[in-house]
Amino acid sequence: MAGPALHMNTGIPAGPQDLGDATGVGLVHLVAHVPDSIVYTDGWQGYNALDVSDFKHFRINHSKLFAEQKNHINGIENFWNQAKRHMRKFNGVPKAHFPLFLKECEWRFNTSDPRDQLKQIKQWVKLYLN
Repeated sequence: MAGPALHMNTGIPAGPQDLGDATGVGLVHLVAHVPDSIVYTDGWQGYNALDVSDFKHFRINHSKLFAEQKNHINGIENFWNQAKRHMRKFNGVPKAHFPLFLKECEWRFNTSDPRDQLKQIKQWVKLYLN
């Protein structure tokens, strides 16, 4: 699973994507459809396949530093921290429903103001239950 991101060129939010086994091939497929993508990662070896693709790939070696100018992955690490904290209270989630739980976490992350969350929930209730 890759976490939420913002496509640098389009500004379109990109939510968590199921990568299957998260191989380099899966990662390349995920970003290959967005021309001139910019990808920021840590040093995990699975990201090596990204180095030979048609987009820019910047790495952060966490053993040396956590950020270098605009090159950091703090946002994605923040998302996963919040998602794990939220899902921990369920004491595990069924594997089949994990994408839905993750989608809720993405929504909460991208709609952080509780007033906006409540407003959107009311709109959904009105739309789908009335």
